Amino acid sequence: MTQFRPCIDLHDGHVKQIVGGTLSDSGGGLVTNFISDKPASYFAEKYRKDNLTGGHVILLGSGNESAAQDALSAYPGGLQIGGGISIDNAKGWLEKGASHVIVTSWIFQNKSLQMDRLSALVSAIGKNRLVLDLSCRRFQGGWNIAINRWQTLTPVQILPKTLDLFAGYCAEFLIHAADVEGKQAGMDEELIAFLAKHSLIPVTYAGGARSIADLERCQAISQGTVDLTIGSALDIFGGKGASYADCIEFNQRHR
Repeated sequence: MTQFRPCIDLHDGHVKQIVGGTLSDSGGGLVTNFISDKPASYFAEKYRKDNLTGGHVILLGSGNESAAQDALSAYPGGLQIGGGISIDNAKGWLEKGASHVIVTSWIFQNKSLQMDRLSALVSAIGKNRLVLDLSCRRFQGGWNIAINRWQTLTPVQILPKTLDLFAGYCAEFLIHAADVEGKQAGMDEELIAFLAKHSLIPVTYAGGARSIADLERCQAISQGTVDLTIGSALDIFGGKGASYADCIEFNQRHR
């Protein structure tokens, strides 16, 4: 059954909610929906107490390592971590308490998928500790994987054969619909339905969710096979569309 999956997005060492498509290397044009006055560990501890599993900590650029470590220490084994993950640091983050590492950009070079890198990473940590982030943007009627904090569009499309290939190398997919991420303007329901139909492994979708009703909608569209992350709309992140308490209650009803 569909479950609510929590998140902790870190930018400049703070827990934030941003409009994903505005994130750039220069920092110009960044649209921020929320900046918390509470540390990452506060949210991790909350998720631990409420028995939320499969949540993700995302490092949006440098300067977030200490905050990420604090979150993992507050909920050891309960959170995945992504953002700048490579074969050089993946094992280290697992040793620091991450349940899984989340990887996208490192397995690409010059927009080209490097299967040797992916194979090496799986050999180093095992597929059961790896989540592949196939976050994407709409392109020519479909979706193409976007890397480098969603700034760079690759030629790799989200297709059944793509999902089948990657499913052999990881435990789960995390897929942000980057075009709607942080906008609270509705989910990419076509993408959710596509993932539900074609993914052979668990999927968490993120992007555009704006209310508790979207959890019900995601469950209906995916027939309970796709989990949902709600970020900017959530009341603990300054949102007004979705109550964190209602998300907990949803999970309890649908376990």
